[in-house]
Amino acid sequence: MKKRGIALTLMLFMALPVASRAIPADDSPENRWITAVMQSIKEENNIDPEALKLALKGYWNLYCEGQLRRKDVITLIDFSKPSDVKRLYIIDVRIGRILRSDLVAHGRGSGDVMATSFSNQPGSNQSSIGFYLTGCTYTGKNGYSLVLKGLDQGINDNAEMRSIVMHGADYVSEDYISRTGHLGRSLGCPAVSMERCFDLIDLIKDGSCLFIYHKDQGYASRSVVLNPELALGRVKGQNPA
Repeated sequence: MKKRGIALTLMLFMALPVASRAIPADDSPENRWITAVMQSIKEENNIDPEALKLALKGYWNLYCEGQLRRKDVITLIDFSKPSDVKRLYIIDVRIGRILRSDLVAHGRGSGDVMATSFSNQPGSNQSSIGFYLTGCTYTGKNGYSLVLKGLDQGINDNAEMRSIVMHGADYVSEDYISRTGHLGRSLGCPAVSMERCFDLIDLIKDGSCLFIYHKDQGYASRSVVLNPELALGRVKGQNPA
């Protein structure tokens, strides 16, 4: 019943007039849906509640704006966790269930075992936090890869220019951790296991929501996905900080 309730809440929300969706309230359809999903998966794995809440809020906003071609899943990457633990979660938002959890590497410029700094700049070799839209797949120098479009202005919107993609890497494995104590690092891409990259990428490709989180970056107040009014301010040349 709980899983049916999650899907029903989302369906009822989408039936509302657009103007009604934007009304903030503690008992709004948005909050009811977020609460239902969080309660459904709260006992699964070691997912951070704050990271999950922000991921769901961003997904909700992107859904409302019609930006998601794939509405069934969210990918959450929690770079507050060390690289020797599973910190990538693929969540089925229709039933409130974690479909996959896996290892994922951060950029070499972001830190060693822990990612501590992030950048949107070319050449930084750092990861970028924020919301992304998954794109098409291709086979390049890193093998099977997934294009990522950064949606947060000034935070990750240089992702395509920087060639930030999801791809497989031989330094992402339990064996690598057992030999070195941590994963290897990328040039800024969220690199996943070479063995499982095909399955992971195919599960989220073609227009789903991906969110890279870190708790210490003051991100939530700067994100145009979480705060759509900031985008309007920037277009007008205002400083929304």
